Amino acid sequence: MKRILLTLSFVLLTSLLFAQVKKVKITDLETYIQKSDHPLMISFWATWCVPCVEEIPWFQEGVAKFADQKVELILVSLDFARDYPYKLETFIKKKNWQASFYWLDETNADYFCPRIHPKWEGGIPATLFVNNKTGYRRFFDRALTDRQVEPEIKTMLKEVKVNGR
Repeated sequence: MKRILLTLSFVLLTSLLFAQVKKVKITDLETYIQKSDHPLMISFWATWCVPCVEEIPWFQEGVAKFADQKVELILVSLDFARDYPYKLETFIKKKNWQASFYWLDETNADYFCPRIHPKWEGGIPATLFVNNKTGYRRFFDRALTDRQVEPEIKTMLKEVKVNGR
């Protein structure tokens, strides 16, 4: 009985110490995006990508300002398979980030990139803004600045139907 309690305590403590990062295929991510009933800000990043790591706090601040609009920040890691889950979860926990965390279990960029945007060649950081209610979809295949994040979220939240770019 002691051993069971000790094991359960360890599992609980581990889940509290580490961010939960779900492993997904691109088709899973596509389905989530298509079925979303709330605005999404999806960042493709990696722990070794300095501009990626630099912009994530700006994303968090922007999403926090629009919490009443239920904007969801999704961080999709493109880290190497050897780094999933432990190195990735440790890194996220150290940064104290708040978001939905995924690790993309894909290696063929020629397959998964065009499924996000036809012109994406795989460079990161890359960010996709989606609001299915308004038809808004905009993709950036470069780093965003702190001054670009909030205006882009505001544009995504407008009730006007905008053609994706």
